[in-house]
Amino acid sequence: MSKNAIWITGTLVALVLGLAMGFMGSDNGVGVEGLPLFAGCIALSFIVQWCAFVPAYGFSTEKFYDLFGSLTYITLVVIALVFVPESSPRDYLIGALVLIWATRLGQFLFRRVLSAGEDRRFREMKTDFLQFFMTWTLQGLWVAITLSAALAAMTASEKMPLDYWALVGGLVWVVGFGIEVVADAQKTQFRQDPANRDQFIQSGLWAWSRHPNYFGEILLWFGIALIAYPVLQGLQHFALISPIFVFVLMNYVSGVRMLEARADRKWGREEAYQAYKARTPSLLMKKPI
Repeated sequence: MSKNAIWITGTLVALVLGLAMGFMGSDNGVGVEGLPLFAGCIALSFIVQWCAFVPAYGFSTEKFYDLFGSLTYITLVVIALVFVPESSPRDYLIGALVLIWATRLGQFLFRRVLSAGEDRRFREMKTDFLQFFMTWTLQGLWVAITLSAALAAMTASEKMPLDYWALVGGLVWVVGFGIEVVADAQKTQFRQDPANRDQFIQSGLWAWSRHPNYFGEILLWFGIALIAYPVLQGLQHFALISPIFVFVLMNYVSGVRMLEARADRKWGREEAYQAYKARTPSLLMKKPI
């Protein structure tokens, strides 16, 4: 199969999966002017990416890729809160947690890419129309599935008062968010020290896990799913794939796998790095001995 065929196939698969999620998540959900609100949000997730792709490809830049991903989360949550006939405290809780996460991560990633000057993942693909378009389309799918449990709960026709699911889920979210923020801050501070140039971080939370920021992100989406669970009905339960999708994406696709390969190329022959890998879990956090 040629590369162009791969990029086209990837784009079509993303659209089919998005269509399936839009259909299932709309079950027992509210509508606007006869159209399911959940499905509309899923469609908008892709439309925003395609609109951003036009200037991104035209100027051959990837610098606002992650920023638009975060802005899409914010946009969909605001739309859900505005167009749901009567939002519940659970809806506002979920919406607030997503907005806090997306705002923090979006500005963090945007400042990081501006500081670095580029995102190396896109060095080649941003010059290839089909591959770059597929990448933006995949971000639409990423947002749609990651946010699916939150959106399904917020657009559900049945509402329930806050309960122990919300309490437990909220606590899980706080822990995950805290881990992600602290890990990002520790790595940023480490990189800003000239003495650490071309070195790998193994202090702070990075002594507990080689990728604590990803662990925190996975955990916070499990928290969102727990808050959402009580109000989901019928096919909406498929939206609970959200945290599982984040885990698979972070661990096997774009996160841990890519960074581990890059680290092995850079430090793989160093005894200190081999010792760090041997004693430190890749994702799950374990107190160092």
